[in-house]
Amino acid sequence: MAEGFFRALTEDEFEVVSAGAEAGRLDPEAVAAMREVGIDITAAQPKKVDRYLGSRFQYVITLCDREKERSCPIFPGAFWRQTWPIESPAVLAAAGLDHGWVVRRARDEIRRHVAEFVEKYHHSDSRKGKSTWN
Repeated sequence: MAEGFFRALTEDEFEVVSAGAEAGRLDPEAVAAMREVGIDITAAQPKKVDRYLGSRFQYVITLCDREKERSCPIFPGAFWRQTWPIESPAVLAAAGLDHGWVVRRARDEIRRHVAEFVEKYHHSDSRKGKSTWN
């Protein structure tokens, strides 16, 4: 979802790489939630973050909390790092909350964070940077 918002808001200024602890499958509920806000993520391919661990990135944004999750990756060459503590919809749904509701809650939190990032760092005349979403 973060990749979808990022691409929609930055007009391809940044090269966006999105990956997670596990490759898994694209959540149909996430596709539906993003479609509700006008963003199509059906072509997204979930990837495992391991394939990017040796890469250098200007910006690295993780959606996991290093204090709580051992699987949160480290990118030592990044110039700028930030963690957005978005609770995992899968974890919340497993705890008994409605899956559709928690996906939409995560979507809205991610949208807010991406909008703040873009407002602060997006400049149409700047060089392309790399960013990773996890």
